Amino acid sequence: MKKALQLFAALLVAAVFIGTFVFLYLGSRPKEKRYETLETSRQDIVRTTVVTGKIEPRDEVAVKPQISGIITELLKEAGQRVEAGEVIAKLKVIPDMQQLSSAESRVRLATINRDQTARDHERQKTLYDKGLISANEYEKARQAYDQAREELAAAQDNLEVVRDGASRSNASASNTLVRSTISGIILDIPVKVGNSVILSNTFNDGTTIATVADMGNLIFRGNIDETEVGRLHPGMNMDITIGAMQDVRFDAALEYISPKATEQGGANQFEIKAAVTIPTGNATDSNSTTLIRSGYSATAKIVLEEARNVLTIPEAAIHFSGDSTFVYVVKDGDNARNYEQRAVTTGLSDGINIQILSGLAADEKVRGNEILVEKQ
Repeated sequence: MKKALQLFAALLVAAVFIGTFVFLYLGSRPKEKRYETLETSRQDIVRTTVVTGKIEPRDEVAVKPQISGIITELLKEAGQRVEAGEVIAKLKVIPDMQQLSSAESRVRLATINRDQTARDHERQKTLYDKGLISANEYEKARQAYDQAREELAAAQDNLEVVRDGASRSNASASNTLVRSTISGIILDIPVKVGNSVILSNTFNDGTTIATVADMGNLIFRGNIDETEVGRLHPGMNMDITIGAMQDVRFDAALEYISPKATEQGGANQFEIKAAVTIPTGNATDSNSTTLIRSGYSATAKIVLEEARNVLTIPEAAIHFSGDSTFVYVVKDGDNARNYEQRAVTTGLSDGINIQILSGLAADEKVRGNEILVEKQ
């Protein structure tokens, strides 16, 4: 057993030694430099950029109450369509005590004034019937009485509005009914039944009952780097891809480029907006499987420059020396090792292929990347 172990160890040492020798021998063999042969071709060169952003409705409205109160009923929910003027919620009024006290005081004063002018009117009517005063004096008394009655009616209406949110004379326009101000899709209802809400005033923005947007009028909003913003102009076409809808693409037209940069991650970025074209039959019905939702992440592909059917070579074949650009042209066929250095003028590049404006013909071949092979 001991001899067998010794023999195995000896064989292992020998194998390691031989393997090391072979590795060093192969690594020390001289290598020959050769190069890929690249061909010119005619094709389209398109330079594009991709902008990340999101899809938003152009018009998004926060619906707020006209009075402070407590929500007693919600008639709609997020995702439903609503028309302008349609009721979204009902409120129970919580009157402001100062306003209520002022409204009650106004009613009492209007009642006293009405009663006084009523007595004056009766006295003047009696005198007029007896022919003791002129018709002009009687008309003045009747006018004062009519005005006092109107003031009392107005004071009572005001009291009912402050106390109940509506009056008998304008019950159809009750402030206790919160109505949508535009037609569209309800994006969010951030309140619940029983919540207290307040109206908008000088000191606060008021409580948002619902957010409504026209989802048939969408925009793409994103940011582009300062190195590329100079090539953009309003009206450029954009190809929009939504992350949650990979098989659906939309066209868009650039309509806004911010004149001021914002710093993001150490780089200057400019905000852009584009009007999204919704294809007929696609889009915004809440029952549709292709419903576009506000806030979807999206990418926009923008063509910055393009050249059609131009002479190109792979960009790896291009060499630079100062301001000069040149290639090595193959002189004697594919397998030849003779190359001619030749200056060329380049044009548009897409990062893989580059346009050749002058210096090469359509049937010529050039030297590409270096390849090391063992000498035979």
